[in-house]
Amino acid sequence: MTAPPGGGPPTSADQVLQGLDPEQLAVAAAPTGPMCVLAGAGTGKTRAITHRIAYGVWSGAFQPHQVLAVTFTARAAGEMRTRLRALGVPGVQARTFHAAALRQLQYFWPQAVGGAPPEVIAQKAPAVAEAAGRLRLRLDRPALRDLAAEIEWAKVNLITPQGYPEAVRGRRDGVAGLDLTAVSRLMSTYEDVKGERHVIDFEDVLLLMVGILDAHPRIAGSVRDQYRHFVVDEYQDVNPVQQQLLDLWLGGREEICVVGDPAQTIYSFTGASPKHLLEFPQRHPDAKVVRLVRNYRSSPQIVQVANLVLGKTASGGVELRAQNEAGPAPQLTAYADDVAEAEGVAASIQDLLGTGTPASEVAVLFRTNAQSAAVESALAAREVPYLVRGGERFFSRQEVRQAVVLLRGAVRGDTGSPPLGQAVRDVIGGAGWSPRPPAAGAASRERWESLDALANLADDLAALDPELRIGGFVTELDRRASEQHAPTVQGVTLASLHAAKGLEWDAVFIIGCSEGLLPVSMAEGAARIEEERRLLYVGLTRARRVLRLSWAAARGAGGRAGRKPSRFLQPAGRLLGLGKGPEGASRPKASRTARRPKNCRTCGAVLESAAERKVGRCDQCPPTYDEATFERLREWRLEASRDQNVPAYVVFTDATLTAIAELTPRTTSELAAIPGVGPRKLELYGSDVLDILAGQDVVRISRKDS
Repeated sequence: MTAPPGGGPPTSADQVLQGLDPEQLAVAAAPTGPMCVLAGAGTGKTRAITHRIAYGVWSGAFQPHQVLAVTFTARAAGEMRTRLRALGVPGVQARTFHAAALRQLQYFWPQAVGGAPPEVIAQKAPAVAEAAGRLRLRLDRPALRDLAAEIEWAKVNLITPQGYPEAVRGRRDGVAGLDLTAVSRLMSTYEDVKGERHVIDFEDVLLLMVGILDAHPRIAGSVRDQYRHFVVDEYQDVNPVQQQLLDLWLGGREEICVVGDPAQTIYSFTGASPKHLLEFPQRHPDAKVVRLVRNYRSSPQIVQVANLVLGKTASGGVELRAQNEAGPAPQLTAYADDVAEAEGVAASIQDLLGTGTPASEVAVLFRTNAQSAAVESALAAREVPYLVRGGERFFSRQEVRQAVVLLRGAVRGDTGSPPLGQAVRDVIGGAGWSPRPPAAGAASRERWESLDALANLADDLAALDPELRIGGFVTELDRRASEQHAPTVQGVTLASLHAAKGLEWDAVFIIGCSEGLLPVSMAEGAARIEEERRLLYVGLTRARRVLRLSWAAARGAGGRAGRKPSRFLQPAGRLLGLGKGPEGASRPKASRTARRPKNCRTCGAVLESAAERKVGRCDQCPPTYDEATFERLREWRLEASRDQNVPAYVVFTDATLTAIAELTPRTTSELAAIPGVGPRKLELYGSDVLDILAGQDVVRISRKDS
């Protein structure tokens, strides 16, 4: 947008539309009626929809308080509000689904139910643990987390505890070693625990608001009178309960604009589905469909690789058209093992920083959180500052809170001299800031980086408003804290591919680009594999100028080099130096003989899932193991995991443990024949397991080698 004289907000509706490309202009210039925006990565979707809202206000099509813009993260909502204020429309509500629903629930609860609304619990795990205890289920922490996630998935998909077994039968294998009936009972007991405590979870916020709007026409009318125009960002991530709430907000009206990219659907485990985005034109026949395809983020070389990786697959999405100048070619590097990969990446990052690239403009992305440990060690050894995304929030950090207290105390004594940036630095020196970063110590460096981010923010704000003083700066910090709109911290970002969604950096390193990690080994079926492809696509499109991909042939030094480059890289193999290009790319050889179907030993039905085939029994048939023996095996597994400081499933998965309990092998060869019991585990645990099955004492067994 071309700013008006003085660099302030626009002064007319026409000024709002200045500087937009043709597709963005098509979005912004039509502020009313249904609209579907298919926006590829880096195509300026936030710019398009904020200008659409601003143009609607400036042109008189609607009032700012009549608009509700819905996003999926507090950060995105904060950014949208900041942009709208810059466009002269500060009164627009931009919130997450949960934040908007919670605000309405708290306001209307006394009318719809009476009394004070229930408290929202931050974590499900404690209530899940209590529910498990009531059912005499002994579950470790990973199992509790898995069950909490399953409860969340079921609720957003509008699946009740009673209907859960039938709804998921044939599609899910059970959770945490529990069969479908047991999971259903735990879900029901979890709801009982919450009811007794008079608390609700985040999914309940949505479900309760849906129920209130559906049952109370007067309340629904009040909401619809308040909000008459809706904008939904990241619409490909909407789940069924969110869609139901949105429909009730609309009440049959057509004043809605949705924005999304089916190629960035990566949260199906939370119930997200791109069908709402793809089917929007069918539900709203008068909808205007606009495709944003001009990529302003990445170099043409990066865009080309991203387009090739996505290709004409089931993932969909638009084909991006690069608008930036050419940059360096993306690189794919092979390493002998994970440690060598981490050290190589750290060395490359150090070289980038030496050429002037800010640490805050570099990111290392990975598929699983466990992959970050080696990179953290390698960066720390080179004294390269880094931060792990998903840690403590910026405004919750002790040094930041202390600095804000000091700044509040300095408001009265602020005379207007020196300039804001220097005045802030003088004050936060009392919290530990210094002109030079500390020479060593990761914790000290992280503390200094947080304070320096405040100082740099003061410089940025003073450049926009030279009259801004410490009092106004503190007010801005309070606003940003409430919106979780943190300033940029100088440090290399380490993040999972999921956590990187919506972010961008000058240089991006994606590690672990091998089969088993991308796609992750747990991904089964065509739909899951395609989601893994989209996940890589999201990672690729985070990079502006530099893109480095890498993979390791082995996990540990001297280990068997059994890994291969990810299949997703084959279409871009020629550009990445992978060897054969997409026309002649080698493919994994198929098995010469098809696997014979395996039948349930109880009812004879064909076993569909991997977990069923491992146990040899379908979910519908009851377990055949001795309960006492199974509990003894679980106790032993827990002891073994604690002795080795590993999760319990690393010793044996729940499915393998169930198979052992049901098949009751008596010899080493019989135990070795059970899927999940390989030579290594047979060597480590074989004698213990056979002794337990023979009735020997679990405590003596678990400690006999100590």
